[in-house]
Amino acid sequence: MENKKTSPAKYSLTYGLVNGSFGIVLGLMLYALDMHYQNDPVVQIIAAIVGILIIMFGIIQFKKENNGFLNLSDALKLGLGISLVGGVISVVFNYIMMNIIDPDTLEKGFEFAKQKMLSNDPEMSVETANQFIEMGKGFYSPLSMALTTIIVSLIFGFLVSLIGGLIVKKSRPE
Repeated sequence: MENKKTSPAKYSLTYGLVNGSFGIVLGLMLYALDMHYQNDPVVQIIAAIVGILIIMFGIIQFKKENNGFLNLSDALKLGLGISLVGGVISVVFNYIMMNIIDPDTLEKGFEFAKQKMLSNDPEMSVETANQFIEMGKGFYSPLSMALTTIIVSLIFGFLVSLIGGLIVKKSRPE
């Protein structure tokens, strides 16, 4: 009886596409509600929970395909692969969102952030809020946003797959 091991690449691509598709659906829903520029913490928590579930489901499915065995390195490969594919899809979607669907996304976000600053600190002047916004604009180039998205996705995937992999790993008997 031969123990043929499945490659993590197939699962990384499949569940990465699921992860990226969820991000697109969420982004379009937020756009339809005119909330796509607000960075609502509740939305971020929901997206993180769904991301964790997708990565863990991919790891568990991979384990099932490998006769119930999973080592930590495969779990890490899966989590990083799923996160990388999802992150790349997110970068492409965000580029389309900010350049085609709603070219004013960043300006709306800056204005929303300014209004939030002013409401949180009534003593802050509009000029001070404008200065903070202008300083922040330097961090929003397409390249820096893409790199940040990919790096954050990979860190998230690493942490989820490390913790999840430690929980569900099962070594093959020697």
